[in-house]
Parts: sequence; C-alpha cells; structure tokens
Amino acid sequence: MPDISDLTLEEKAALTSGLDFWRLKAIERLGIPSIMVTDGPHGLRKQAGESDHLGLNAAVPATCFPPAVGLGASWDPALAERVGAAIGREAAIEDVAVVLGPGVNIKRSVLCGRNFEYFSEDPIHASDMGSGIVRGIQSQGVGTSLKHFAANNQETDRMRVSSDVDPRPLREIYLRAFQGVVEDTQPWTVMCSYNRVNGVYASEDPFLLTEVLREEWGFEGLVVSDWGASNVRTEGIKAGMDLEMPSSNGLSDRQLVAAVKAGELDEADLDRAAERVLNLIRRANERAAVSEALDVDAHHALAREAAGRSIVLLKNEGPILPLRPEQKVAVIGEFAEKPRYQGGGSSHITPTRVDVALDAIREVADGEVAYAPGYVLPEAPEGIGMSGGKSPKPAAEVLEKLRAEAVAVAKDADITLVFVGLPDEDESEGFDREHIDLPAEHLALVDAVADANPNTVVVLSNGGVVALPFADRVPAIVESWLLGQAGGSGVADVLYGAVNPSGRLAESFPYRLEDTPAFTSFPGEGQHVRYGEGIYVGYRWYDARKMDVAFPFGHGLSYTSFAYGDAAARWTDEGIAISVDVTNTGSVAGREVVQAYVSVPGSSVDRAPRELKAFASVELQPGETATVELLARRRDLRYWEERVQAWILESGDYVVELGSSSRELHTNATVAVAGDQLVIPLTRDASVGDAFAHPVAGPVARAEIASSPFGAIMMDGDELSPMGRDMPLSRLVSFGVPVELVTRILEAGK
Repeated sequence: MPDISDLTLEEKAALTSGLDFWRLKAIERLGIPSIMVTDGPHGLRKQAGESDHLGLNAAVPATCFPPAVGLGASWDPALAERVGAAIGREAAIEDVAVVLGPGVNIKRSVLCGRNFEYFSEDPIHASDMGSGIVRGIQSQGVGTSLKHFAANNQETDRMRVSSDVDPRPLREIYLRAFQGVVEDTQPWTVMCSYNRVNGVYASEDPFLLTEVLREEWGFEGLVVSDWGASNVRTEGIKAGMDLEMPSSNGLSDRQLVAAVKAGELDEADLDRAAERVLNLIRRANERAAVSEALDVDAHHALAREAAGRSIVLLKNEGPILPLRPEQKVAVIGEFAEKPRYQGGGSSHITPTRVDVALDAIREVADGEVAYAPGYVLPEAPEGIGMSGGKSPKPAAEVLEKLRAEAVAVAKDADITLVFVGLPDEDESEGFDREHIDLPAEHLALVDAVADANPNTVVVLSNGGVVALPFADRVPAIVESWLLGQAGGSGVADVLYGAVNPSGRLAESFPYRLEDTPAFTSFPGEGQHVRYGEGIYVGYRWYDARKMDVAFPFGHGLSYTSFAYGDAAARWTDEGIAISVDVTNTGSVAGREVVQAYVSVPGSSVDRAPRELKAFASVELQPGETATVELLARRRDLRYWEERVQAWILESGDYVVELGSSSRELHTNATVAVAGDQLVIPLTRDASVGDAFAHPVAGPVARAEIASSPFGAIMMDGDELSPMGRDMPLSRLVSFGVPVELVTRILEAGK
C-alpha cells in the first residue's frame, strides 16, 4: 500500500468522499482498492446490485438479531459481543469492511422515532453494551462505526436542528457512552451526526471531532459523515471529519482541490484526512478472504437465544406464567401471526428466515391453540420505510367483528395471550412519535378480552416506551420489544418456561407522556431544541422528583427468586470494587442482573439521587450462591466541573446500593473516596465565599477580612455571614474595602 506522499492532490481529495452509496474510491494507479461499508447494527444490510440508501433494491439475506432496544434489555455485554461476532462473520463472508453501528445515543425522549436503534437512557449501560457489539464485530477483522456523534436524540428536523445542551449534561450524559466505547474498544470509525451541537454542525465541529474525540479520548480511527451530513466540506476537513458519504459525484473533491490551490485549506489538513482513509483501507485488507458459507442455522440459534434473553417480564400475578403445555390457549392479535421484528429505516435487514409466535406456540403446546386476529395491521411500507404516513383504518364494523371473534375464542380458553403493539408506521427512522399510546383498536381489544377471560397475558411488540393503561387489569405483561428474526420462538420459549426471563428495562416506563423529562422541550422550534432537563434524564428525573412510574429503570421479573447478602465496597486505584453474594432461592435456574447505583450524600454539586455505575448478569441454579463482583470505574464516578472545564472526582463518602432495579435496592455499603482537589481560580466575579474556600487564597482572605473594620458585616462569629458569603470580590471596594486588600486576595487565588 502506497504512502500519502505518493498521491496527487486530486487523488488525496478523491479518497475523502465515497464512490457511491456504500463504496470508497479506488486509486488503480497505485493499487489502492475500493472497500465497502454497509448498514447495521443488528444485522447486515448489504444491498444486492445497484446500491441506494432508501432500500429500494433488495439486500442479501442476513441474520436479523434483536435491535438495540431488545438486546439492551439483556444487560449482558458478553451476549452483545457474541452477537457482534456473528454480525462481523457475516460481514466478512460478504467482503464488507465496516458495519455502520452500533448506535449509543441516549434515549432523551420517549418520542424519538429511532429509539429502537439505541440501548438505553443511561450512558454507562449504553457504553458497556455498545462496547460488547464493537468487540464482537471487530474480532472478525471487520470495522465498526460508532454513531451518531453527538447529541442526536430526535428525528424531527434532524439534518438542521441544534441540540443546545450545557457542558455538564453534554459530558456526563450525551458524550459519556461514546467516550466509554472509544476508550475501551477503539472502533475503526466514528460516524458524526446530522444535527448541530450548540449551533455548530457536528460534521464541522473541531471541539467534538478533534479536541474531545481525538485529543482527550485518544481515538485513532476515521470520522465518517452520516449519509448526507456533510455541510461545508472544507470546514469538515479542518475540523476532523475525514470521509464524506455517500458520493457527491466529484463535487466536494473539486472543492477541496480548489481550496488548497487558493490557500483556503492547508494541504496538511487534507493529507491528514486522506491518510486516515488510507489506513482504513489498509486495515480492511489485512483480513483474509472468507470462503466458507454462512452457517444459517447456528446464527439463527444465536438470534433465538438473544431474543429470549431480551424479553422483560413486566408483571406476573399468580403467577400465571410460565404456561403449561396442556393448557388450552387462545392466541389473539395479528402480531402473533405477522410479527414486527425490526424497526424501519437504514437498519432494515432482509432476514434468512422469520419465526412466527403463533407457529412456535403450537409447536410447544399439547392442548388446543385457537387463534383470532383481533385487529388488522396496516400494510408495511415499501423499502425500508421512513415516510411516517398513516394507512386508513378499517371500518368500525370490521373491528367490532374482529373483537367479537376474539372474545368468543378467549371465553373458551384456559389462558389468553393478546399480542398488541406499535405498527411499522408508528415508529421509524425519519420521524418522531407524537404520543406513547398503543393503537386504540389494540387497547379496545385488550379490554374486551380481559373482560371475557381474566387469565389474560398481554405480549407487547414495540420499539419504544408505550403507556399501559391496562396494567392493573391483566395478571401478566410480557415486553417482547422488536426481537429480530427468531423473536417468535423466543417469545414461546419464555411463555412456556424453556427460557426463564431475565431481561431488564433499559428505559423507564412512565404513566403519562406529560411526566417525561423532555416533555416541555421536545422537539424544539426554530431549528433549536433546548436540553432543559440537564443531567436529569430518564430515571434520574423520576427519582429526583420522587415520581411514581409504571415500571422503573432496571425492572424485570423472573420465574425464580433471588436473595442478596451484605454488600461490600472498597476504594482502589481503578474505582470502587464492589462484591455481594446472590442466591437463587427458587426452584428453577435463573439469571439475575445485579445493578450497582452510586450516590454522594452531601455532594458540593447538584446530583441525581442515584446513578447506575456498574452491572453484571449472573446465572444461578436453584439454591446456588455466587459472589458477584463489580467495578464502578473511577472515570465513571467523576462529574464535569464547568468552572474549570475538567472531570473531577469528588472526595467524600460514596454510598453504593445494589438491587434488581433503580427502585428495588436490597443492600448497600459506604466507602470513603479520596478524590481530586478542586481549585477554582479566583476572578473579580468570584464571591468572598469562593475566596474563603480556596486552598491558597482562603487563609489570606480570612485573615484580611476578619481583621478589617468590615469583618463585623462579613463575618458571623468565625464563619462568613450569608451576605458576606455571596458578596462578589469586585463589589467589596464599593463598600469601602481597600482595593489593595482585594488585589492581594486575587493574586493569592490565581
């Protein structure tokens, strides 16, 4: 492979944009080959024949694994790594260099149309799950593209909107997952997002792409634009956006050449970008060609395992689940026969096969399994479906007839399974949701069936949070998300107990849309959206407001029970080392997700009541006890101090709470943490209280003020009075304090 010095100016410019939708340019003169990238991240979407981003041309069959909304509920990075390795294997077989994923954006609002592609409302969870996917894919010699960088949390006006977010929430919530994945796994590429961040397009933001990503986090790879996200190409090159996708038919190449010749762009900046593209091509070509065919059955089996592990048992009174094979079952709802197993948009996979829940249930059941559709699903959109258009509803008399048929079937069954959820037209890339309600005909069906048969289990199919007004009316609710191509079998496995449910919510389920953190500021207006809730995203918001939720972050039930021993925690150089004994006290094997939440009572800064800092998934046989060890990493315990623009680990007593959800906490331990010394340089705007707290200027300020004639006003005994504490140093002169005294304090506090 040639060096960058071997390329002409025109060739260097050509390397920094695509050949077409999915391929990079070759430079035949120098033997530089073209490589292909394709969409992901829950499977391979490699289009056959002519490529296009709209999905009009069919993609080659690939295993459709559970999207992030499902896999994230497994709370198991090791499982994510295995899924990633399978995706990477399929990419290698198809000679794909980079899979465009995973997405680790935070679920800021429950209305984001692309939430099904993201893992969590919490950055530590998203980071660990995203790292699992990256490790797995890249273990196969295939690259990943961590996306969408950054603060890309809505689809409304996504190509122009400015995400206006303060430094602390930007760092602690919206960048933290990206930081964790970059530092832990070094993805080959990072994909910058469409939107602006605090007024600057992500594709031309040197703060994001160079200062933070490369200089602070040590990213070594290439930054690629989201498809069509490049704004002013020369500014992108300067900022650190290396590769523009897709092809601009040579337009941006000519612009770069002209800018260099006119002295408007330093050729060294272009060299840097072209060198990164060249390095990606080199890296991709280090992988040996794969000759063997895809093991379709093995990958489908993994997809089925992942589907079962993604399901969350929200409620199970009685318990009514698991079902017994001899029970007479009524399956109601067209989703049971026509599964929705993935979301719409650029991640739309052509599966190798699709398991249908109704068929899978009939394979397991010994008793009669009756079926009634209950409603009519709208036709799925053509291609990858990003229009957001609504299909006409069936006539009222048609729906009434379908409900009547469903009621009749339900009355004659021991157990009724009602499959309801969100159709394709309700959530997709390209548009945001307007509400969190299930379709009216689905809710009416649940009510009618529950009236007819109290032994009703609701099985949900959805890519985002939904309101559950029937939660108190039915004994069991199974959240089955979008589960990929093997989801139908995964649902049957959980319903009949072949798989003990171990999924946990990675996002809070509110009672109402109005309760959600971003309700008053989503999706913004005038091309701006203000992140007014600050650090209080998801469970942080509900906990701080002591607000009831339908189901809390981390929640999920099991067919067995677990007991926790006493927590132990100690401070190490790496962070807080945590251990706890967990025992399976039930009669069947099961998996518990141990969640560690940390708080800092008496903190000097505003904090959520508790924050997830570590988690682990452990499988236990009946009666078995295991010691679970976790690490709340030092980097994740820090907060962003805006006054010094740096990460700070606060000293103090940290409380570690362990439990099964953010609101079901079983044991705790306290550990003393020796943190960083925070020194805020004093300015004229600093207060007398700031001066007293300064490690160097403090003694000077105390001695000078306490002994001055103004001490009686400023001091209350040995402490500052409230008025004295808040008085700016610059205003002391107005009250007769000698300017020399103020100057001495400021000099000491530099």
